[in-house]
Amino acid sequence: METSLRFTGNTRSLKIHAKEKLPVNSRTHLQLHGELDTGTGAPSYFCAMIRHFFPEATTGLGVGLHYDKRQKLRCHVRGKKEFPVRTDKRVTFNIKGRCDFDQDFNQRNPKGAAEIAWNIMDFKEDQDVRIKVGYEMFDKVPYMQIRENNWTLNANMKGRWNLRFDL
Repeated sequence: METSLRFTGNTRSLKIHAKEKLPVNSRTHLQLHGELDTGTGAPSYFCAMIRHFFPEATTGLGVGLHYDKRQKLRCHVRGKKEFPVRTDKRVTFNIKGRCDFDQDFNQRNPKGAAEIAWNIMDFKEDQDVRIKVGYEMFDKVPYMQIRENNWTLNANMKGRWNLRFDL
């Protein structure tokens, strides 16, 4: 099980996030993940998603259900396509999108982004770094991510940010 601590700067909340991937076959897994808000002691959300990977096309698709304490039950569909910029695949151009729907498939919440990701292996001894710069198309906001081994900082140009530590 993958576990992380997540601090969101805007809400000043610390959450414990857990994720488990259960293999269905070599290209498909069931992903379960959820979050516990340490301020309230209550779960923030729970999600179950079937994810399938197409390695020959460097593409992933997922479909699942998401239960949120505010929005109740929602359906999720997501996809991501990577285009290698270099032959070693350390720099990629990624297109990703997702859409979630309410239980009646009426209310939609689309998200989509284009980003450049640069993976720097052995930046220093035993230290890998990933830098992402992208643009979220529906919110019309640039964003960035810096990841170093267990630490991740996400921020966008609207002033939203969060910090994650993988346990």
